Amino acid sequence: MSSRATTLEAISTLFGGAIAASAANEQSGEETGPRPLGVIERDYRQCGTHLDAKIAPEQLPEAARIMFTLGYYLESITGVDWIADNELEAVYDFSRYDFDCCRVAIRVRIPRDNPQLPTITPIYTGANWHERETHDFFGIVFTGHPHLIPLLLPEDADFHPLLKDFSA
Repeated sequence: MSSRATTLEAISTLFGGAIAASAANEQSGEETGPRPLGVIERDYRQCGTHLDAKIAPEQLPEAARIMFTLGYYLESITGVDWIADNELEAVYDFSRYDFDCCRVAIRVRIPRDNPQLPTITPIYTGANWHERETHDFFGIVFTGHPHLIPLLLPEDADFHPLLKDFSA
């Protein structure tokens, strides 16, 4: 079994084995409302990922454990400000060192007025700085983080410059 198939099967366990059916609708440009939780297969040439999972915040540690167990490394964590939906999204990109290429994006949405996610630093120690950077720029609080102090902004910064309503 390829790493893509193995990963799809493992991530699908977060959703009772179901795979989201919205990929076809997204590719057709059909407006179907908010994307449901689940994992979809993507065309790497168009999206840069093979698998794209949208999960609930409480599923994040388990999703990270699955990726770690399957031999993925954490490429990055970033944020997206969905100001019209009053939500923030954290996007975790995972990849592999072997030649059985499979790149995975895991997305988690949270309310802008309570932007909290559990840290994955105990699973991926390299998440420490990614989470600090994401906190700096988007204000997402990673609960349980061992040292959530500013990474790139001044220590006394009380702003998050990549929020869409930020003005200097």
